[in-house]
Amino acid sequence: MRIAYQYRLRPTRQQSTVLDRWLSMLCAQYNYLLADRFNWYEQNRSPVNACPLICHLPELRDNPDYYSQKKTLPQLKETHPWYGEIYSQVLQDVVKRVKVTFDRFLKGDSNGKRSGRPRFKARNRYRTFTYPQMKEGCLQSNLINLPMFGKVKVILHRPIPDGFKIKIASVTKKADGFYLTLSLEDKTVPEIKPDFNPDKITGIDMGLKEFLTTSEAETVAIPQHYRKSQKRLRVIQKRVSRRKKGSNGRLEAIKQLGRQHKKVADKRKDFHFKTVNWLLSKYDVVAHEQLNIKGLARTRLAKSVLDAGWSSFLSILTNKAVNAGLMVVPVNAHNTSQDCSGCGEKVPKKLHIRWHSCSCGCELDRDHNAAVNIKNRAVGQSVLKAQSMSEAIAGVAEKPTPTEYSMV
Repeated sequence: MRIAYQYRLRPTRQQSTVLDRWLSMLCAQYNYLLADRFNWYEQNRSPVNACPLICHLPELRDNPDYYSQKKTLPQLKETHPWYGEIYSQVLQDVVKRVKVTFDRFLKGDSNGKRSGRPRFKARNRYRTFTYPQMKEGCLQSNLINLPMFGKVKVILHRPIPDGFKIKIASVTKKADGFYLTLSLEDKTVPEIKPDFNPDKITGIDMGLKEFLTTSEAETVAIPQHYRKSQKRLRVIQKRVSRRKKGSNGRLEAIKQLGRQHKKVADKRKDFHFKTVNWLLSKYDVVAHEQLNIKGLARTRLAKSVLDAGWSSFLSILTNKAVNAGLMVVPVNAHNTSQDCSGCGEKVPKKLHIRWHSCSCGCELDRDHNAAVNIKNRAVGQSVLKAQSMSEAIAGVAEKPTPTEYSMV
C-alpha cells in the first residue's frame, strides 16, 4: 500500500535560493526536451493529402524516446557545467515527465483518452522536482537529507507510521513556501472489516443547500469558503490589475493573491477531512451517488459545485475508508430525488421544490428522501446480496479490485 504525507519545509535563505535555481534549470531542461519531441513530430510527418513515398521530407532522425533523451544528460553536464549540481535522478525524472506528457498527447492514457497539446512551462509554472529513490534513514529527527542538496529542516506535524518506508520524495514550491511530499510504502494490504454491522450503513446525498444529508436525516452545513472570501479576493485582484506589468509591486501582489487562494483551498481540505472522519467514525459502509461532476461544473451552478469540492471529498472518503478497513459504495444517481423511498413510485418535482410528498403517505425532505434511496440501492447491489454481510465482505476481501485499493 502507498500513502503520501506532506510536510512543511523550513529552508534557510541560502537553501531557498538554491531550490529556486534548481527549479529554474529543470524548467529550462523540460522545455528543451519537449521542444526536441515537437521538432521530431513536425519533421517526420507528411500532410494528409500527400503520399509519404513521393512527398519531400527533410532528413529523418530517430524518435527521441525516453532512453535516447536520458543519454543526453551526461553531455548536458559537459556543455552546461552548472547542471552538475543537480542530482542525476532528479534530472532523469524530468525526462520521464516529458515522456508521460507527450505519450498522453499522442496515444492517450490507459482508458484511451488523449490530452491536449503539451504546453511549455513558464518559470513560475514549474514548481516541483522529485527524488525517485530515497535511502533508508534519510529522515533523522526534524531533518531530511536530500542527495546533493543537504539537510533541510522539516516540520513533522505527524510521525511516519510504523512499518512504512520512504520511497519517493518531492519538493514543491507553493504560494506560502516549500513543502515536502513523502511517498510511503507498506507491503501489508489493509484488511476489510469482516463483520459489518447492518445498522451502520448509510447513504449520503450531496447538495448545495446542505453539503450532505445522510439517510438518518443528519445534515452537514455547506461552508462556502470561496464565496465568503470573494470580497477579500476582489480587493487583491484589483491590486494586481492596477500594478504595472513586470514591476516588483505587481509580483508581490500576485504572491499575496496566491496565498489567499491557498488559504481558501486549505480551509476546504480541512473541512473535507473532518467530515470524512465524522462519517467513518459512525458508519461501516457509506453509499454515495456516482455524480458527473465535470458536467455539473459546466452549468450555471459551476461556482457553487466547485466551491463545495465534491470530487475531492469523495476521493478522500474512499481512501480513508480503505485504510480503516471500511467500504464506500457508489450507486447509480438516476432519479434518487424523484423516486419515493417508501413505495418506489416516481414523484416528479422541480429543483426548487425541496419537500417530497407521495400518495403513499411518505413525506420528508427531498435530500433525506434521496439519501434513503441511495442507501437502499447500495444494500441491493450484488456486493451486499449475500446471505450475511460477513460472507459478502469476505468475498470482496479475497478478490480485491484495483479501484478498491487505489491510493491517491
